[in-house]
Amino acid sequence: MPVAIITGSDSGIGRATAVALAQRGFDVGVTWHEDEAGARGTADEVRGQGRRAGVRRLDLSDPRNGARVVDELADELGGVDVLVNNSGTGTQTPVLEMELDQWQHVLDVDLTGAFVAGQAAARRMVRQGRGGRIVNVTSVHEHIPLPGSAPYSASKGGLGMLTKVMALELAREGITVNSVAPGEIATPMTGGEDVDPHTEARPAIPAGRPGDAREVAALIAHLCTPQAAYITGSSLVIDGGLMLMAAQQEREAP
Repeated sequence: MPVAIITGSDSGIGRATAVALAQRGFDVGVTWHEDEAGARGTADEVRGQGRRAGVRRLDLSDPRNGARVVDELADELGGVDVLVNNSGTGTQTPVLEMELDQWQHVLDVDLTGAFVAGQAAARRMVRQGRGGRIVNVTSVHEHIPLPGSAPYSASKGGLGMLTKVMALELAREGITVNSVAPGEIATPMTGGEDVDPHTEARPAIPAGRPGDAREVAALIAHLCTPQAAYITGSSLVIDGGLMLMAAQQEREAP
């Protein structure tokens, strides 16, 4: 059976992706950093779909942990066919007040950690000889800046370019590498996981609401199918039209 490893899958987009891939026949490796109970809940949902689940703690403040945990889950579940790099963190600190340790921590988790995990998974996929899928969860801030979040925006932009380089290098191995760039999604990171996004008004977003983690998961799951084999090196934005508002702002400028 195919195996997917999803980092940061104790809640939000990661958890929804674990369930979506389990529904499509994947055994799933689940990782968590602080919420073990959430990760166990994700694993239970995966098993509820009739699939196997493995659970590991993953602290990417030391990015080297990414390779170790990918290898452990691949050994337990019998390989790796999909890696979803979903773990992430951020800050709300202006550049002039940013401490170097803050900057480094966000880059370690969001960029270097994703690189190390992606490298480990890709090496496994090459040895297995059956191709694979790597999906890096970035953000609309892969493309547009976010004031007060310099390391977050820099890491997401860097991860977007890393995605393209890996896609170029791994295409000959039958491995696709893409990024998915969500806008505002109702997750713990935005404080809205327990809110039905369809009931929340967002006048500044053309779709008029935040996104649902399951909508992002459906896009990620599609990228992991055979039908998506010709998509690689792309950044797929899923933001309800949020990025389009830059054009609207320019039109309304005096």
